[in-house]
Amino acid sequence: MKITKSVVLALVLLVLVAALYRVFPGRPLGFAPQYAMAIFGGAVFIKNKKWAFVLPVLSMFLSDLLYQALYNAGLSSMQGFYEGQWQNYLMFAVLTTIGFLVRKINVPNVLAASLAAPTVYFILSNFVVWAGWQGTRGLNRPKTFNGLMMAYSDALPFYPGSLYGTLFFSTILFGGFYLIKNYWFTKDHQLA
Repeated sequence: MKITKSVVLALVLLVLVAALYRVFPGRPLGFAPQYAMAIFGGAVFIKNKKWAFVLPVLSMFLSDLLYQALYNAGLSSMQGFYEGQWQNYLMFAVLTTIGFLVRKINVPNVLAASLAAPTVYFILSNFVVWAGWQGTRGLNRPKTFNGLMMAYSDALPFYPGSLYGTLFFSTILFGGFYLIKNYWFTKDHQLA
């Protein structure tokens, strides 16, 4: 992969956004940057699909590693690693493919991807939990259509926050990338 200003900029934005959301106290359930980061990775690293998948998933792994360290130290009640987590990473990688569909980075395309990603994740992840592929983790719903609907209903409190978070962080990532690339990296504003 050729290291260009755009690649460096994209990496810096991913790291900043990954750190930024943790400073929001009392953020809504599900309000996190990971879906936006997956879309951004897929859209920006379209020519190098390996990095489009690796960088967002790596950011998620590092975040989980931090949560696990905090849990082990008794500073958090949330574990970073859990049974069936690889399935979560796989679903997260699926969201990167939504970014590949953003052929032209503009407001309508980013908006559509930002609405699609949390919706796809909601449908897939709650199906996986209902099916028992990630262990029960406190959820034991009947393996019927009504049980599946109960699983989706259980997860509804997380869905609006995931939509808001994805829209918010997509605005920061794509908007920041556009502004910095088109204004900061112009010849008039380059660093010496």
